[in-house]
Amino acid sequence: MNNTYLTTEELAERIKYEACTIRNQLKDSVLIEGIHYFRPFQGRKILYIWERVEERMLQEAGMSEFAIPMANGGIANGC
Repeated sequence: MNNTYLTTEELAERIKYEACTIRNQLKDSVLIEGIHYFRPFQGRKILYIWERVEERMLQEAGMSEFAIPMANGGIANGC
């Protein structure tokens, strides 16, 4: 299994949020430990699993694997 692990700062850069917003508002409310992030070796450092975070963002946006973005901002769901 190939996952991409990101620090809070790297995730912030990738999703265009401030790192403090991720720490204070998203962590443990939208991004859940054990699903979206983990603490390797029971340490303080947090690593986010990019593929799971991206999947969560797409769920929130109502997009699925088969969603096709439309020019007017809508989404066409494929079969």
